[in-house]
Amino acid sequence: MMIYIKNMVCNRCVIVVKQELEKLKMLPALVTMGEVELSNPASDKQLKSLNERLNELGFELLDDQKQKQIEKIKNLLIKKVQSGDIGEHFSISSFLVKQLNKDYSSISRLFSEVEGITIEHFFILQKIEKVKELLIYGEMNLNEITYQLDYSSAAHLSAQFKKVTGLSPREFKNIGGKRKPLDKV
Repeated sequence: MMIYIKNMVCNRCVIVVKQELEKLKMLPALVTMGEVELSNPASDKQLKSLNERLNELGFELLDDQKQKQIEKIKNLLIKKVQSGDIGEHFSISSFLVKQLNKDYSSISRLFSEVEGITIEHFFILQKIEKVKELLIYGEMNLNEITYQLDYSSAAHLSAQFKKVTGLSPREFKNIGGKRKPLDKV
């Protein structure tokens, strides 16, 4: 049995959801961002208890097919950005088509219809949050971040960063800027 959960955006989320499932005696065969595969079917009572507990923790059970698809898209893109391995000339459309085995125009249309922004804009927002993270940790300079996140130049990254945040990367770092939680991006 598959369960789909909204707002699972990191490995800690996976751990928390797995712990909640185990507390409710729902044996997960596999827990990944946004998805849980149960070893045995869950009762309505278990699902209701799980939903209540997840809501308290900032998660949400999904039952709508469109929402499930959107969460899958978001989680794939978040995982890609967080991996730090975007690669040169990364193509969102090719990546999603390969991962979802669906036509990109239908994926894109659905995402825009439900989320109110394009997949590309969502991806940019995720990359900017990753830039913020890397700037805050101070382990990489802007050129290294540019390369890691597949920007064409540091100037392009800076321009996009300023457009999204209203600050240059340097200004952000100097004021001790904060990141948004990934489920709020």
